[in-house]
Amino acid sequence: MLKLGFVSAILPDFGFEHVVSFAANHGFSCVEVMCWPKGNADNRRYAGVTHIDVDDLTDKKIADIRYTLRESKVTISGLGYYPNPLDPDQAKAEFYVEHIKHVIRGAAKLGVPVVNTFVGRDPARSIQDNLKQFADVWPGIVKVAEENNIKIGIENCPMFFTNDEWPGGKNLAISPAVWDRMFEIIPSRALGLNYDPSHMIWQMMDEIKPIYQYKDRLHHIHLKDVKLYRDKLDRVGIMANPLEYHSPKLPGLGDVNWRAFFAALTDVRYRGPVVIEVEDKAYEGSLEDVQSAILTSRNFLRQFLG
Repeated sequence: MLKLGFVSAILPDFGFEHVVSFAANHGFSCVEVMCWPKGNADNRRYAGVTHIDVDDLTDKKIADIRYTLRESKVTISGLGYYPNPLDPDQAKAEFYVEHIKHVIRGAAKLGVPVVNTFVGRDPARSIQDNLKQFADVWPGIVKVAEENNIKIGIENCPMFFTNDEWPGGKNLAISPAVWDRMFEIIPSRALGLNYDPSHMIWQMMDEIKPIYQYKDRLHHIHLKDVKLYRDKLDRVGIMANPLEYHSPKLPGLGDVNWRAFFAALTDVRYRGPVVIEVEDKAYEGSLEDVQSAILTSRNFLRQFLG
């Protein structure tokens, strides 16, 4: 019923064929493949990874990708590119927007149904001001998605991890209240969520309710856990840098109610990919640690997948 995969960003030194081979050899049925532009200067953790270069999709390369997938019996759950399309630097924002469009067109060429990304945000401006910018920037992106029959999954990560992202973070799509405004501004069903329950918890929101409330907008699912350190939160408060009181964890090692989470997915008859996103610093010491993180997550999640 649900296709289990992982996000390829955690294997930045693997080539595309190696990523797919790893997935096939370890019982995964899909992979979310990163598609950052070549030569990208973004040195943020898990950014800048290119497993498919959508700017160089020749007929031969498309054929090679399809052959690799067919032989391995692995599919691509979505193409991923997570920049800040509402960056206050206009030149950067325009570049990000254009590359998102390139990824959308690449997905259409490859027969991949979903492109996952961020809405973006100017962290120094209010939600209302950013929504106005969203209304200017995003209709053009969604139009390209509609023209190519591609769905866009917006991850609900606030992108507030470093002090230069203070106070608002670099992604607007942080809460149901904001999602409602986004979907009012752009009612197209091509626009939806790449839903990650972990981000709800450290923002003190329920991680299960959105599955029921946005069942028709769930285009892709990320499986990541989070540990909220209540003693640290009691000391610094929610206005602090969020990493002062929480930490991303492997599924099963944090506070997400995974039993209720998967029960909700089955209740709403979600039939798409569920993809492990590894961002647990405890598993970054070596390649062996990273691979162990992926497989440990798989082993825990299998109890909910049959």
